[in-house]
Amino acid sequence: MNWQPPTGPAKLALESAAPEGPGSPPGPERLEGQDGFSIGELSARADLSPRTVRYYEELGLLPNVRRRAGGRRVYGADELERLRFIRRLKALGLSLAEIRDLNAVHAIAGSTEALLERLGGLLALRQAELEARIGELAGLRDEISRYRAHVAGRIERLRRGHRRNA
Repeated sequence: MNWQPPTGPAKLALESAAPEGPGSPPGPERLEGQDGFSIGELSARADLSPRTVRYYEELGLLPNVRRRAGGRRVYGADELERLRFIRRLKALGLSLAEIRDLNAVHAIAGSTEALLERLGGLLALRQAELEARIGELAGLRDEISRYRAHVAGRIERLRRGHRRNA
């Protein structure tokens, strides 16, 4: 299965969550001509632990990983791009179950449009959840401020009472 990351506005939105720059792992264009790389090399380039890469493979997020004659895994540019895409989605707050759902959409429809429509829906839901949480946190902040003012007033009254008694 060939995993294609989103293009256009969706790609820009996802790249902003995990920008590449100096010190970032090289992109797949620098991997051409290689026979593939080990799990250690892949995990370093994807900025994930080898254990996480194996876990994602167990979950079916990295299907069809090739193996050498000795059974060692061999990864290529497609797996690297998929891992970077998963990392971006995780940074945006999507769960592994939601990412697995995107994988299923891609496997069934194979269409970038279907994948992006589903991703757009998931991101809209996540954004609504964040907006609700921000509202809750703002209310909590205001409540803490009121209670701090109440505590400060009580402290001041206690201090005044101690001064009168002294």
